[in-house]
Amino acid sequence: MVERSADLAAPRIQCGSSMQESAEAALEELADSVSQPDMGLVVLFFSSHYDRDGLAKAVGKHFDSSKVIGCSTAGEIGPLGYTVGGMTGFSIHRDDLQFELGLITQVSQFDLQAGRLFAHKLRENLQQRVTHLPPDAFFGFMLIDGLSRREEGVARAFHDGLGGIPLMGGSAADDLKFKESWILYEGRFVKNAALLLVSATPFLFHVFKTQHFVGGGERLVVTGAIPRQRDVTEINGCPALEEYARCVGLSVSQLEATVFASYPFVVRIGHTDFVRSIQKINSDGSLRFFCAIEEGVVLRVANGIDMLDNLTSALEVVAQRIGEPALIIGCDCILRHLEARAQGRLDHVGRLLSQSNVVGFSTYGEQYRGLHVNQTFTGIAIGSGRRT
Repeated sequence: MVERSADLAAPRIQCGSSMQESAEAALEELADSVSQPDMGLVVLFFSSHYDRDGLAKAVGKHFDSSKVIGCSTAGEIGPLGYTVGGMTGFSIHRDDLQFELGLITQVSQFDLQAGRLFAHKLRENLQQRVTHLPPDAFFGFMLIDGLSRREEGVARAFHDGLGGIPLMGGSAADDLKFKESWILYEGRFVKNAALLLVSATPFLFHVFKTQHFVGGGERLVVTGAIPRQRDVTEINGCPALEEYARCVGLSVSQLEATVFASYPFVVRIGHTDFVRSIQKINSDGSLRFFCAIEEGVVLRVANGIDMLDNLTSALEVVAQRIGEPALIIGCDCILRHLEARAQGRLDHVGRLLSQSNVVGFSTYGEQYRGLHVNQTFTGIAIGSGRRT
């Protein structure tokens, strides 16, 4: 059992990981680690290879299903560092995190105004119950089907509905199969869905993101796209695949996932660079992106800086803001995982995350304060000190 907070003055958080092959065995091992008296919330991140029926049955056996949320992954982060094919999670005491929880189904038909009202109602319900905490004691956490291609609209609607409450989240994944990803909500599995957790805590917290890419020199214009599918057919009037290969100095035959991880695009919004990552090559030679893309967008191939140094600096800022975190709920793009593995640094990055008390997953995209982003690490860090 991994106990993050033994001091009763600190948040009572229990974390665990399992690499057991069967859903039942993995959940039982994880439950031994995260169970505690008066659990308020349980969050689970699990490989898509687990049998969902077996996992649902095990969740019901070991936990109050109404308090359990989570999603399928492209890799997990927890006390074991980076893992693939396993399960990780945490629980937090009911007095240390109060929350309202809701689910939107059929996000492929998502209505922006309905999404705003949904988020607003959750916030309003929680604020009516939790009157002893100030407005800056609240945050939102979302999980969404990573194959829905609706993250931009959902994140924006949730952000607007929350009215300034910081929001962070991640897109559920399926171990790079790109077939179906799942949200776990109150003990049942749902796809084409998004959940929103609106929380309040008496402990200090910090919502943050970091990325290790900045824009390069050459301007590239998307001249052909199918926005609803996030596909780019032409760049600079040339076939997208050939133009991308030219820009990164490789042949078309050399292009695969680790190249996309090392050489994403960025788009500048205001004075900030946001990564636009390639998901895969389609059968017709077009490029499918993890984020929204349309004709006329100006891209640049990104220049990378050291991922480990960048992540270390971001975590140092967290510690300066709230002290050493008792827990960081982390959403880490799968392309970061692939890049670290290609560089032979997966263990180093995973060890840093574990030492920083990160529990989370490798995503198909991340959400941060109303934006859907790629190739970033987003986190909610909960400290051990209470707000004064």
